[in-house]
Amino acid sequence: MSPAAFPPVKVGLLGLGTVGGGVTRVLARNAGEISRRAGREIVITHAAARNLDTTTANTAGMRLTEEALEVVDDPEVSIIVELMGGYEPARGLVLRALTNGKHVVTANKALIARHGNEIFAAASAAGMMVGFEAAVAGGIPIIKAIREGLAGNRLEWVAGIINGTANFILTEMRGKGRDFPEVLAEAQALGYAEADPTFDIEGIDAAHKLTILASIAFGIPLQFDKVYIEGISRITRDDVAYATKLGYRIKHLGIARRDQSGVQLRVHPTLIPQRQLLANVNGVMNAVLVKGDAVGQSLFYGAGAGAEPTASAVVADIIDVVRTLTADPDNRVPHLAFQPDALSDLPVVPMDEVETACYLRLQALDRPGVLADITRILAECGISIEALMQKEAPPSASVVPIVLLINRVREQRMNAAIAAIEALDSIRAPVVRIRLEYLDSD
Repeated sequence: MSPAAFPPVKVGLLGLGTVGGGVTRVLARNAGEISRRAGREIVITHAAARNLDTTTANTAGMRLTEEALEVVDDPEVSIIVELMGGYEPARGLVLRALTNGKHVVTANKALIARHGNEIFAAASAAGMMVGFEAAVAGGIPIIKAIREGLAGNRLEWVAGIINGTANFILTEMRGKGRDFPEVLAEAQALGYAEADPTFDIEGIDAAHKLTILASIAFGIPLQFDKVYIEGISRITRDDVAYATKLGYRIKHLGIARRDQSGVQLRVHPTLIPQRQLLANVNGVMNAVLVKGDAVGQSLFYGAGAGAEPTASAVVADIIDVVRTLTADPDNRVPHLAFQPDALSDLPVVPMDEVETACYLRLQALDRPGVLADITRILAECGISIEALMQKEAPPSASVVPIVLLINRVREQRMNAAIAAIEALDSIRAPVVRIRLEYLDSD
């Protein structure tokens, strides 16, 4: 039957900022194509925003309000699209929408990572759907790919560049030899970073997204509080240059890996070989590499943020919801890919027990015996060196950088070695450690 045979599905928007504006434009511009895909016309009839005077959204024909509850409680609305961000009041509004018998679509990764278990349980109890494709990697359909396209695989690991701001900064540092503070200021001027960039540069945003990816990849509950998080603010242009000389590039990765011990969840700067596909993802772009037992490696690449790329994912979720409005709730695709009663209790491996290779940069006094002290400590800790690079100091300098590549070692042992090295009177600054992943050789 044609879309005209059914009444339009009415949508209420919470938030008319960058992404909300993109959603209004995409739905208006592609209305005919969207209704053909969904089988119904989709119309935004209600919208709530704090600052209605400043919105750039296409609000023609919408009932506008500054009170989100008015939209959530309106009986005409079938789908609530939450684009407010943050934990509250978003959590309360989403739960109320589900209780009111409304499906929900959200781009809020923080909300899903922190409160997704509660929200999905409420949705199941109410027979409602929650779409959250836009919560990870913007316009890249990575949630659907893992949840549905790769459903026949036992997924082994997921590694991704999932924060465009951090990737832009590291790309500029490598390509132009610039310092971190200078590039961060440019990222803020260009609108890639917020005035307070903490979530982006310290890895919190990436950890929200990794929490979601790991859950749908391995069938485990969402566990944001167990993610190891390290940002890029300590990375210098010297680190970027040394990595290049050694044949690597530094990327800020989210890594979820399953092994016999459990699941690793970690976000940190990472050296990866220059030949690796992820090593060549530059600027504000995102990419996620997934390893499955049947498919091997698959790379998903695209725009990880922005009004219309994110709107693309939001609208796709709305279409999915509309397609299943009359479907039996028990036969829908589960929110976290696995049936709710079949989630695994696989433990999250403490970071101390994770094994990785790593890069170390030391600032040492230029005097005999220093290198011998360092190698002695590493040997006593059972740590082997793969490569060593010592840059000659200018005649007037008393401190020289020493760069080491360390073979795979348990984190706990590496921590002990670093503490012992830093205690040497010849070491003049904290040791910089960047973990190393080969990704394609495990």
